[in-house]
Amino acid sequence: MIENKSLASRIRIVLTYIIIILAGLLCLFPLWNVVAISFSSSWAVVADKVTWYPIDFTLVSYKELFKDNQFWRSFGISVTRVVLSLVINMIIMVLMAYPLSKTEDEFRGRNIYMGLLIIAMLFNGGTIPTYLVVKQYGLLNSVWALVLTGAVPIFNTIMVKNFFVGIPKSLEEAAIIDGANPLQVLVRIFIPCSKPVLATVALFSIVGNWNDYFKGLIYMPKLKNLPLMSYIRDIVINLQQLAESGASAEELASAAQISSDALNSAKIVVAVVPLLIIYPLLQKYLITGITIGSVKE
Repeated sequence: MIENKSLASRIRIVLTYIIIILAGLLCLFPLWNVVAISFSSSWAVVADKVTWYPIDFTLVSYKELFKDNQFWRSFGISVTRVVLSLVINMIIMVLMAYPLSKTEDEFRGRNIYMGLLIIAMLFNGGTIPTYLVVKQYGLLNSVWALVLTGAVPIFNTIMVKNFFVGIPKSLEEAAIIDGANPLQVLVRIFIPCSKPVLATVALFSIVGNWNDYFKGLIYMPKLKNLPLMSYIRDIVINLQQLAESGASAEELASAAQISSDALNSAKIVVAVVPLLIIYPLLQKYLITGITIGSVKE
């Protein structure tokens, strides 16, 4: 059956699409402008002539980022950090969320553990006590200092727990009747049914660990151990230091072509590319995972 739409209804639809397109362009323009600036020459950026497309196209800013080995070392450290954090986060979240999704009768002390989690989420020891603990365990200048200090994402754990609560009890009861133990119920029933929320918290873990630079500045005193975000934050162009270090005339000329804005834009583009690759793979689960896992009926 074909629905006949009135003129007013069609106008509303057209206006809705126009508003959505304009809103999308407003969100896209700043990002696209950053990309254009990163490929523009120093004079064009300083003169504020770059808008939709690069002016006097150049790759100097990216060459400055890519030419040294430390950039790739920091990139590898960030990848390692993200992978280790993701694995540890997912294991801990699932193993904590499953028993906490039970009732007080099924898991005695459940409310006590939930209270402790809420308190730990709202209050923490602070940067200095955490640093002292990391130092005491000898984790400074180690990727484990970045991974273990965020090993238990409490908010994400509560999301997963609330999602587990919404899984029909009959599925678990049927598995238990068939002889499944609690671990088998978790692996074969709960985890397969929880792909939306697990994909959502996985995305949160990846983005959070990739974008974080503060921990690298605190726990990595040595430059060679900095993760990518911490490293590119400190890249600066100082012609005087280059000259004093015996840089060649070609290197000085190349550095002179780079503006701070262009270099910062290149940093942003490089940092965003891995997320742009990963996000589309998990985006379809994002809304479902947040809405179902955030509210308990």
